[in-house]
Amino acid sequence: MKSYLEIDDIQRLESAATNLRDRLLIRILFHLGCRVSEAIAISVDDIDLKEGTVTIQHLKTRIRTLCPHCSASLGRSHSFCPGCGHKIAQTVKKEQERRRVRTLPLDSITLGMLREYIERAGPVSKNGKQMIFGHNRHRAFQIIRKCAEETGLGDLVNPTTGKKCGVSPHRLRDAFAVHAMKLNDSGDGMRLLQVHLGHANFNTTARYRKVAGEEHREWYSKLWDNGEASG
Repeated sequence: MKSYLEIDDIQRLESAATNLRDRLLIRILFHLGCRVSEAIAISVDDIDLKEGTVTIQHLKTRIRTLCPHCSASLGRSHSFCPGCGHKIAQTVKKEQERRRVRTLPLDSITLGMLREYIERAGPVSKNGKQMIFGHNRHRAFQIIRKCAEETGLGDLVNPTTGKKCGVSPHRLRDAFAVHAMKLNDSGDGMRLLQVHLGHANFNTTARYRKVAGEEHREWYSKLWDNGEASG
């Protein structure tokens, strides 16, 4: 069973899509390696057809636990507030939004598809913006899952936990990361991949090196499949 999708699998997914919008969704998820939430948030204004780039906005909600007496930040193990010393009977949760923006290059084929899609008036007006995709996360998952079923792509196995998982938008992001790591797993390559994926933590990016190294382990194991030659 596969741990990740390969390029020919992505091409099969694209071929199974019945319209330009769905093909574009699959292509953006894979060729940009973006999160599904980032893909469905792309508007026409985010795309620079002349420069061949797209601006990705990643909005992440962080929840802080605060002392009800002095509003100092609390850790999970705190029984007493480190700020005022009060015993913590209850806490206050506060949500904070952190927005990160990154500009990514587009390959010529994806750029051409976006140009055609915009010229065909494909974008949907939503909240005063022209959105490339007018659907939500659930609909995006449905599109990917349906295309996977029609092409016969089975479940994947998580290389870390061993659990099975279906083909989903995030598996396309994983496929992009593994593909990039297989081509260049140098320090500079990993750094560029971290920036491209929008990872705040380098260790999150580094895990793809382990996945991409599976081919090496499989190759080495096959050397001894027939047993070692006797001396």
